[in-house]
Amino acid sequence: MLILNRRRFLQVGSLASASLMMPKFLKALERDNLVPAGNKVLVVIQLSGGNDGLNTVIPYRNDIYYRMRPALGIQRANALSLTDEMGLHPALKGLKSLYDEGSLAILNSVGYPNPDRSHFRSMDIWQSASSSSENWTDGWIGRFLDAQCKGCDKPVQALEIDDTLSLAMKGDLQKGLAVKDPDKLQAAANDRMFRELLQQETKTMEDDHQPVDYLYKTMSATVSSASYIKEQFKAYKTKEIFPSTELGKNMQTIARLIMSDITTKVYYVSHGAFDTHVNQLAAQQTQLQRLDEAITALTKELKNNNRYQDVVIVTFSEFGRRVEQNAGGGTDHGTANNMFMISGGLKQQGLLNEAPDLEQLNEGDLQHKVDFKSVYATLLKKWLEADDAAILKKQYDHLSFV
Repeated sequence: MLILNRRRFLQVGSLASASLMMPKFLKALERDNLVPAGNKVLVVIQLSGGNDGLNTVIPYRNDIYYRMRPALGIQRANALSLTDEMGLHPALKGLKSLYDEGSLAILNSVGYPNPDRSHFRSMDIWQSASSSSENWTDGWIGRFLDAQCKGCDKPVQALEIDDTLSLAMKGDLQKGLAVKDPDKLQAAANDRMFRELLQQETKTMEDDHQPVDYLYKTMSATVSSASYIKEQFKAYKTKEIFPSTELGKNMQTIARLIMSDITTKVYYVSHGAFDTHVNQLAAQQTQLQRLDEAITALTKELKNNNRYQDVVIVTFSEFGRRVEQNAGGGTDHGTANNMFMISGGLKQQGLLNEAPDLEQLNEGDLQHKVDFKSVYATLLKKWLEADDAAILKKQYDHLSFV
């Protein structure tokens, strides 16, 4: 009976998987919103597959770049000029405008010691903030939730706009919530079958003298939170026209929630198929253009509602690509990469450091100059006002962009 009920439970829909990602706490007594309107929000955009940083921020005065990429190198005349030395990919026109107005910061040569070129392993390192020699089962945002959200009335402090939850969002005591469509989440939570299964599972496990605490609490927290998210989601309609791409729709969802009174501090979203081993020019052009259009729409919406100074948007990819092009018109897995920070509240803008060193390569790969965990530490300490050393399990240098 218990096995059958669990199988039925998994068939309820996307909410079933989301509910098992819930924190281990029931909804506590009602209390005021933990994060009042106007407080700081972080939006993390994961560029999945390993975006080619050298063709994103282009060192067009470097002869080595063109020598190693005779077919892939983007000519200076086509790049969007930032300085005499560097320019942006031509698809990033919206980001170029943000750079010109002083709300885009670019950090080059970001990575970690002893880099791993496996998508899965390197992504785990970035999402957990571990070293390359450690395997952690919790994520850096999840540990932020553990530290900040004990007793939070609703488990919505971190939302991932997806059907499944990333390692980055999983803490030991608290977890973010995966929400692809707030309307469907709320509908699933009210599903009669879902509620009947909750009652059946509880009765069955009690009869078998099994603990029902975790199942009951996680499912109840989901039901409680779903209606809250739905109400906040429908409270605001965006004025800007967002692109109809998946990322565009996801960013519109984030915009609507940011402009509501929801308590969420961190939003997490993934984009792309950046694993460009072949035919890179066309593939990266498409993915970067979609990124640019979605970010542009979000920043316009934030500006029009006087929230741009309260939100930082950060992009990262699990690794960059090798400096030399391959025989398939693409690039293979590399190491160090760039990160973008976008906000009306930046204290330091533009190019934050020098271009990658193409003369001092490590077996054909760029060497990192900045540990990505310093970026996390900065965001945790200076933006989210958290104990970064405790969350990251080590003290890292703080940067000056916020």
